[in-house]
Parts: sequence; structure tokens; C-alpha cells
Amino acid sequence: EYKTAVKAVLDNALKGLETANFEFPLFTKDHRRVEVLLNATPRRDAAGNVVGVVGVGQDITERKKAEGELERVAKDLRALINTANAPIFGIDSNGLVSEWNNKAAEITKYTLTEVVGRNLVDEFITSEYKTAVKAVFDNALQGKESANFEFPLFTKSKERVDVLLNATTRRDADGNIVGVVGVGQDITERKKAEGELERVANDLRALIDNANAPIIGIDSNGLVNEWNNKAAAITQFAP
Repeated sequence: EYKTAVKAVLDNALKGLETANFEFPLFTKDHRRVEVLLNATPRRDAAGNVVGVVGVGQDITERKKAEGELERVAKDLRALINTANAPIFGIDSNGLVSEWNNKAAEITKYTLTEVVGRNLVDEFITSEYKTAVKAVFDNALQGKESANFEFPLFTKSKERVDVLLNATTRRDADGNIVGVVGVGQDITERKKAEGELERVANDLRALIDNANAPIIGIDSNGLVNEWNNKAAAITQFAP
């Protein structure tokens, strides 16, 4: 599959056209593949006529193997992100969406195509949380990561989804900050349950306080920790 391309490089060199950094495989006597990075230069005689080609190569077999391994790891990581059972999204240094996995799409009803390149805070966060969420992302863009930050996202159908977020700084190969990756957890049902527990607790407190009977409680040391309105009314002692 490389014969045509290699022949074109050599033919060009025979026409006086040099080629730099051309990659192609050579096969050894024992049929091993060796990857070569080639500079092809015309060879000239004393009169300046092209009489051949000189190829100066570099064995890049190990580098190619390393690149292949990096590509495999990158594909595995991409698959892991896309199939994770947690919403994962990323923004670039301008706050624009650059990452949006399958779970994020599932819970928000927005596909990656619909959100990529849009400002996450401006377009998907409610007004009362914009400042706080932007501060978390701005801190991460300065290398200060945040864990267990709660905020609401709104779905395509305007439903509220509560998210518990870890915001992690994203860096390039040189260590420069290029964005933020957020790994979240949908805690909508948990928040609903917490709200229901709070409502029940408030109702119970109101029931105790307004009961038409004295209700008194003590702790394990015999100290009063409950004294409702009726107890106060008949004893004249305030809680």
C-alpha cells in the first residue's frame, strides 16, 4: 500500500523536488516492519544534473508504537467518558461546552451537537446560580479544583435536574490550563427526598408545638429538650 507513495517521493526527488519528513515502512530480512521517517534529496553530479536520490532516514518504530498506544488509551478514555453512569461535561477556557457525555445528554435531553460551543453558565444555569457556578469554573481555570458543589441544570423541557459536581482542571500536554472537566451526579431524587423529610419534620414540629396536650421530652441525662406550647401554658415556664 506504500509503493505508489514512496515511488512518487523518489520520482519527485529525481526531478529536483526534495521531500522532508515522509513516513513509510521498510521490511527487514526476517519480515519485521520498521517505520522510517525520510528526507529525500536529489543527488547531483559536478555539472548540477540530477543523477539519483539520497535518502536520510530515522527509525521511528518505537515512536509509532508509543503513538499507537496513546491513541488506544485515548479511545478507551473516550469510551469510558461516553458510557459512564454519571454526567460528564467539559468547557474550554472561554466557558464554551467542549465535552458532553451520553449521561449528560440523557438527563438534560440535549445532545452533544446541540450544546457544543455554547456557553454553559449563560445558557444552561438558572440566574440565581450563575454567579456561584461561574466562580467554581473560574477557580478551576486557575488550577483551583472544587468538589461536591451542588447546582441545578435545566433540561430541554425546562425540568430542573440537581447535580453534585466535581470540577477538575483540564491541561494540555505542556501543562497549560485549557478548560474544565466536570464529573457530576444526578441528585434530583435525593434532593426531593430531603425536601420531603424536611416537610415532614416541619409538620411534626408544628404538630408538637400546637398539640392540645402538654408534650415534654428529656435527653439521656434527664435534661429537658422538648417543651411544647401547651406545656408552657399550664406550667407558666417558657421553653
